[in-house]
Amino acid sequence: MEFDDTSMLSTSTGADLHLLHRAPGGGARAVVQINHGLAEHAGRYARFADFLAGRGFHAYAHDHRGHGRTKAPGAPLGHFGHQAGADTLLSDVSAVHDHIAVRHPGLPVIVFGHSMGGMIALNFALRHSGRIAGATVWNAPLATRLEGLAGKAVLAWERFRLGSDVPSRLLPKLTFGAWARAVAGHRTAFDWLSRDPAEVDKYVADPLCGFDASVGVWTALFDLSLMAADAAAHRAARKDLPFHLVGGGCDPSTRRGSIVLDLEKRLRRNGFSNLETRIYEENRHESLNEINRGEVMRDFAAWAEKIID
Repeated sequence: MEFDDTSMLSTSTGADLHLLHRAPGGGARAVVQINHGLAEHAGRYARFADFLAGRGFHAYAHDHRGHGRTKAPGAPLGHFGHQAGADTLLSDVSAVHDHIAVRHPGLPVIVFGHSMGGMIALNFALRHSGRIAGATVWNAPLATRLEGLAGKAVLAWERFRLGSDVPSRLLPKLTFGAWARAVAGHRTAFDWLSRDPAEVDKYVADPLCGFDASVGVWTALFDLSLMAADAAAHRAARKDLPFHLVGGGCDPSTRRGSIVLDLEKRLRRNGFSNLETRIYEENRHESLNEINRGEVMRDFAAWAEKIID
């Protein structure tokens, strides 16, 4: 299963984004703008895009810089590029959003994100709440303010010691490595992604997945967490913006869904009133590649149809 339209989109940040599009067969109801996670790529969302197209949604997904087939200055696989960080990622997302607005004027757009993509989607939604119909934040391993500041300090020391923006040696052990060990009797280092061994094996075999990220990439991820917790950003966003929050009860990256529930509490505390949250108790990290993915996708479609009707 593949996307039916592939193009390169040039942005003001100097990136040529590898952009994928799946169109509905008949009249379109809305657009879902997909943001993928760390160490993967947009092509892994083809099944989801096909599902969405079957329900009248355009689906767009781009490879973030340092991922997939996107090209950006100084950004090979696992690097965002010289001086590129969280704001650069958000500028790239804005470029895709502008492209969608030109191609489909008047159609509501739902910004969707998984994991790192969920962190990106959350920040984009807070900054551009008036431009979107809703925001989907799934399985986002957001750090607390203390964790974010401590993580950035560790990374600054590591970058100084290593002398350049090379792959971090510490963060993969503290994240991917720890999450792998959290799954009892794991068969591979990536069993924490899904209970479906076939999906895990596809990830392991994919040369565009599972790579080591640079110090700069990890720093940008902590910046995304800190930006998402900024009180001013929450005050500026419209409070009736629909949010769809999803987690897995067996996902070690979100502390078994507790980080997702903490995000819901923070949004409610800051006045957001239109929230729908679901923790799938047996699920691990990749909801769309779990053994109950059909249920997960149908639940998303029901929410999306409700907010655009």
